[in-house]
Amino acid sequence: MPDLSGKHGLVVGVANKRSIAWAIAQALARSGARLALTYPSARLEENVRELAATLDNPLVLPCDVANDQQIVELGATIDKEFGGLDFFVHGAAFARPEELAAPFSQTSREGFRIALDVSAYSFIALSREVRPLMQKRGGGSILTLTYLGSERVFKNYNVMGVAKAALESAVRYLAAELGPENIRVNAISAGPIKTLAAMGITGFSSILGVYRERAPLARNIDTSEVADAALFLLGPAGRAVTAEILMVDGGFHAMGF
Repeated sequence: MPDLSGKHGLVVGVANKRSIAWAIAQALARSGARLALTYPSARLEENVRELAATLDNPLVLPCDVANDQQIVELGATIDKEFGGLDFFVHGAAFARPEELAAPFSQTSREGFRIALDVSAYSFIALSREVRPLMQKRGGGSILTLTYLGSERVFKNYNVMGVAKAALESAVRYLAAELGPENIRVNAISAGPIKTLAAMGITGFSSILGVYRERAPLARNIDTSEVADAALFLLGPAGRAVTAEILMVDGGFHAMGF
């Protein structure tokens, strides 16, 4: 485990104790980093504050990632409290349930806009805001979360697969732009995990079964394994890694028939 004492980070996307973003936040805190966590709405504020109370003196701040003003205010508060930022974890994603349940060709214009805005554009907007905070530290590391549905068709993933494809492209473009400033940009493509968001996908349990059957490791992964990979990418061991989509899925992505 890397020593991140004296480091400051932002984690966006914690919803409950099953969130991948929460597992990453816990691992970062155990490594000595001080964190800022966000909640998107009053409905989720209590959940995030209860979880944050188990960490060492984190900031808990509002941020609706579809609201540019709140993103700017988030950056200003972090700058005031931390004086800079060493890493940023983006775990925000959303698509309307009806867009996932309906045939993909029936995706509505508004449903498409929401999915791409929350799941992909927010990564760009937040990265733009943390950029000057990382410049103050002489560089930093940015990490987002994606899924294999960006490359392959998964039933009932639909518009979220398109959003994740856009997100992965954004990783590469941001990595190219921010690299000269010693800011690295990567993503983890995790296998299916029973998060709150995943359980909203019809037939999700059958996806878990297929992974257990076909992945080289012959099992599913858990959030702690994603968190360990995140520590690598966010910490000093990953200092030469950028523009990477790191697969943490038991090897499923490599398999054919």
